[in-house]
Amino acid sequence: MLGNMKKTQSLLAKGLSLSFLTLCSRILGLVREMTKAKFLGTSALSDAFGIAFQVPNFCRRLFAENSVSVAFIPTFKEHLETDDKEKTQAFVSATFTLVTFLTVVFVSLGMIFTPLILRIFFSSQYREAMDESVILTRIMFPYLVVISIAALFQGILNGHKIFSPSGFTPILFNAIVIASTYILAPHMQNPARAMAVGVITGGCVQAAFQLPFVIKQGWKISLVPLKKAFTNPGTRKVLTLVAPTIIGMAAYQLNDIVSSSLATRTGEGVYSSIQYSLRLQELILGICAVTIGTVILPDLTGFAHNKEWDQFSGMLTLAVKIMAVIAIPITFYALCMKRQIITLVFASGRFDESSIAMTEQVFTYHILGLFFIAVNRIIAPAFYAQQDTKSPTAAGLVNFAVNITLAYILSRFMGGSGIALALTAASIANMVLLFIFLKRNPVINVGSVIKSSLLYAVKTVILSALSVIPVWLLREPLSTLFAGRNRMISQGIPVFATAALFAAAGVLLLVLTRDPLVKAVVKKLKR
Repeated sequence: MLGNMKKTQSLLAKGLSLSFLTLCSRILGLVREMTKAKFLGTSALSDAFGIAFQVPNFCRRLFAENSVSVAFIPTFKEHLETDDKEKTQAFVSATFTLVTFLTVVFVSLGMIFTPLILRIFFSSQYREAMDESVILTRIMFPYLVVISIAALFQGILNGHKIFSPSGFTPILFNAIVIASTYILAPHMQNPARAMAVGVITGGCVQAAFQLPFVIKQGWKISLVPLKKAFTNPGTRKVLTLVAPTIIGMAAYQLNDIVSSSLATRTGEGVYSSIQYSLRLQELILGICAVTIGTVILPDLTGFAHNKEWDQFSGMLTLAVKIMAVIAIPITFYALCMKRQIITLVFASGRFDESSIAMTEQVFTYHILGLFFIAVNRIIAPAFYAQQDTKSPTAAGLVNFAVNITLAYILSRFMGGSGIALALTAASIANMVLLFIFLKRNPVINVGSVIKSSLLYAVKTVILSALSVIPVWLLREPLSTLFAGRNRMISQGIPVFATAALFAAAGVLLLVLTRDPLVKAVVKKLKR
């Protein structure tokens, strides 16, 4: 019992620390989108920049964060446990060489064939937007090289259970993009190019910032001959693990590509409205799901390696509960105050009333999927910790099929809202499949994880529904009271006042129901 409490407090401590950095990063990411909204709105230029940034970003998610790091961390930890420093150093150098070589080759080819790639997204009637997107894509494509190296550095640090440097780098990235837009926009042909310069600069800083921390752990970052890199047993194992993961992630990321293609062909500004909506959703996901998923992966790997399956199941259940108590209440509040939130965050410059209406419609269906997407990002590390990359791959393929089929059908009569609804439905299907696949491991008490998590989620839904009642009652009176003033007052006061009321009601209900997570947090804060 005491051991479980210590694990709970340890996970919460790491989670709270990384959550603070992630919160700052996501807030700045939101400010970055606010900057984009101010300079670009939901115009054709905004669509051009969004697509141009998505191309290298798609590759980053495919090759860097969600593939290389996931395959690298378990292998790196195995090397650390052997206490063979020379062998581990050879593995680190070989992996660095491999990542650098493959991404440079890929980026070079990508820049050559950029016009062909972008034809996926733009029809002939949007020729001007496509031409600008070609220029922007070529500016930002090298971002893939530096961010892949940054992801490798993050994997090394996370293998040592060091999370803060990697958690801080997105803050630097967003700050640089924002500053570049304001500083360079008056001196460049359009603001989108200023943002593109900020993206590539920020990526370089992300890699450079983590390097001293990696060196401090005693690792040399150096290139080795390609033959040596490809034949290293560690890198060969990483490639074996990463191959099916890339297929699964490709299916997942292809969701974004096909959805984006459907959006750009649905009408001008639809793609941008979807991206603004997703930014609000990602703000929340980054605080809870990504943070908890990052923190638990090294520990889950250790439990799996040592066959400590009770601790494995306990930590997984705890992570899902922490996510539920954050994501579900925020979903209820966001649905109630969506228009006020979108107006407060984005309504300036070229982001007008039509932009608000478009984004609000899409956000309604995106936020409904928040809980399920967050669960997927938490359950996936449970497979990677067991070095099982095939199960998430299979789930990703089903996710892709469901999402694309529904997006194609629903977008025809619901527009951007149909694309958002399809993503939510696919996320539910993905979550169900992940739990089914997890149950195939007889030593993991999946039934207990599902039952405990489901009961806690139902309880959280009930408490959230009760907590949102005063928000719903006060929403219109507060909006009317402060109407006619600048948006920071007319929208800001109602949003922050109702958010405080909602949070107070929710915490009170958790205390009254003697919630175990609240007890753990209180004990940690007292210490």
